[in-house]
Amino acid sequence: MSSQPEERPVKRQHLLHDELPAEHEDPLIGRLHRIIRIGVKVLAVLMVFVILWGIVDVVYVLYRQLVSPPFMLLEVGDIFRLFGAFMVVLIAIEIFINIRLYLGTNVLPIQLVIATALMAIARKVIVLDIDEVAAEYVVAIAAVVLALGITHWLVARKY
Repeated sequence: MSSQPEERPVKRQHLLHDELPAEHEDPLIGRLHRIIRIGVKVLAVLMVFVILWGIVDVVYVLYRQLVSPPFMLLEVGDIFRLFGAFMVVLIAIEIFINIRLYLGTNVLPIQLVIATALMAIARKVIVLDIDEVAAEYVVAIAAVVLALGITHWLVARKY
């Protein structure tokens, strides 16, 4: 016989977001919280449709570009438009993950929200046509990227 105590499996508790508890001392607030949670679930379902529609759109745009003359060739502008379409779908997936985390945990996913913002601004940079925008616009985007990058680094260091 072993002298070690028997290990029991840890039962995982499903955590709900503390900011919208279904049970509240005020019954009206409790009902309103439940309504908001239902609304967030509806947003999650709608986001899945947006993601699927975005994937279909990427496939359609790629197909259309490949079958138009010159056949099976993509120009640089076409590739950048495809990159932008891909990034939009990836951003939508990140937003869906944010919604899922919001509903399923008691932790505010700050790092993921910042990463989503970084991905969104990266998409802007990828599809940016330097010849068409003012220098102030480029400087503003650079400032946002720098601020989000530093914020992401600081938040990641904490964890």
